[in-house]
Amino acid sequence: MSADNGSGAANGSGAGGTNPDKDLNVQNLPGQRGDHGEVIGVRRGMFGPNNGGDTSGYGGLVRSVRLPGASARPYGGYFDEVADELEGALDEQGLVPENAIEKAVVDRGEFTLHIAREHLPQVAKTLRDDPALRFELCTGVSGVHYPGDQGRELHAVYHLRSITHNRLIRLEVSAPDADPHIPSIVEVYPTNDWHERETYDFFGIVFDGHPALTRIMMPDDWQGFPQRKDYPLGGIPVEYKGAQIPAPDQRRSYS
Repeated sequence: MSADNGSGAANGSGAGGTNPDKDLNVQNLPGQRGDHGEVIGVRRGMFGPNNGGDTSGYGGLVRSVRLPGASARPYGGYFDEVADELEGALDEQGLVPENAIEKAVVDRGEFTLHIAREHLPQVAKTLRDDPALRFELCTGVSGVHYPGDQGRELHAVYHLRSITHNRLIRLEVSAPDADPHIPSIVEVYPTNDWHERETYDFFGIVFDGHPALTRIMMPDDWQGFPQRKDYPLGGIPVEYKGAQIPAPDQRRSYS
């Protein structure tokens, strides 16, 4: 342990901890993206406590919260063909592709198209129906909450698969916390019915046009959305052999 602490000081991390985004020679730390992408926050320690209560042994770790940035062509593989066909099909429909596709990201071998929320239904229908695309299957939508991503805190992520062409892509749509509305695509992909309900239930994303948007896991009168990062952990203290174990939101390592 003493040798590791010494090497950290030698690498210039100092008392502030080691940031692997800035020191790419640090070993045994999570994968780095270097200077690419957009920084939306800084995380300290292993679990992000903000009052010095990290008990994991990684209290000196400093990590940038970074979203991958737009990728430049060529993307590689079939990604370029998908992008070309989609842009061409949207242009034929009178929609300027740049207005619908905010950016294309290739990260860790996966292809994500960030779509402006008002154009999501048209883009999804085009991806499904165009013969050169044929993404017939949407395996669902999941939510992500980035409190530090100002103006687009809520993200909806869709996984599309083309059975015809054996291809897989992802769509990502963002909305601000103050206006958490995204159009429903149940009419395009009926299997999204329950997935959109679950994402609404846990993240509070309102899918406009959904046939029956209701809570699916939590009681109807439940307050808040449990999968958001600012949702309190809650819980109750537990008596155990004469000692009281604090509720999760009161424990030192989870503050």
